[in-house]
Amino acid sequence: MQKTLKKYFPIFALPTLAAFAVSFVVPFAMGVYLSFTEFKVVNSSEWVGLSNYIKIFTTDETFLHSLWLTVKFTFVSVISVNIIAFLLALLLTKGLKGTNLFRTVFFVPNLIGGIVLGHIWSLIINGILGIFGVDITYNPEYGFWGLVVLMNWQLIGYMMIIYIAGIQNIPDYLGEAAAIDGATPTQVLFHITIPMVMPSVTICTFLTLTNSFKLFDQNLALNGKSPETSLLALDIYKTFYDHTGLKLAQWHGMGQAKAVIFFLLVAVIAFIQLRATRQREVEH
Repeated sequence: MQKTLKKYFPIFALPTLAAFAVSFVVPFAMGVYLSFTEFKVVNSSEWVGLSNYIKIFTTDETFLHSLWLTVKFTFVSVISVNIIAFLLALLLTKGLKGTNLFRTVFFVPNLIGGIVLGHIWSLIINGILGIFGVDITYNPEYGFWGLVVLMNWQLIGYMMIIYIAGIQNIPDYLGEAAAIDGATPTQVLFHITIPMVMPSVTICTFLTLTNSFKLFDQNLALNGKSPETSLLALDIYKTFYDHTGLKLAQWHGMGQAKAVIFFLLVAVIAFIQLRATRQREVEH
């Protein structure tokens, strides 16, 4: 059987590998190359070396602001989403009445598209803050927290389901043994429940981290008109499409350089997070 699998593996894997190369590897390699050029279209690029990367950090005032805003937003969102989702998972695994209904209600926001969510929360938050003469679209402080609220509302239900699966996978005898030994609920939580759900923590932290860092459509719909509340993905989009004129090729090259930096940041941060949380996982 093993010999047969090895013999025919290339035949069955080739279509998938070819599709992956055409849809990801080749465009990614072209994108890295274009980040060192000035171009209006990909077949008429002019090599400029590290010029685009230098301009990003020296002449583009929006990049560093968007980067810092994205880091702050990701930090707040990862903590708030995971803590609230974990607490809800604990509550909904206690055998309460209507548990299935609550799980469904909390999960539904994850099924709604980001653009729709952005417009919904724009109407809700502007409707509330409008009483005090505040517009979330142009107010950086309220716009930031509006994004945090939106992110929590969308992701908490999804992460809650993952935490519920992890909690339900904890063997019953561990809780019974802890009760016999006189452990308090707090001790059970920190010494049994949390260590045993670390695989779920790894998954949820990774998902919230990457989704927060890559947030685009919700940001565009909620407060995309204000440069003060543009996260990194939206700033890259604006670099490509909000500039016209003779220097369009320069802006395209800078936008592509930003995209490469963006990819490296997400990849490195996600890798560090996975390594850090996996080391704390308990072997069953």
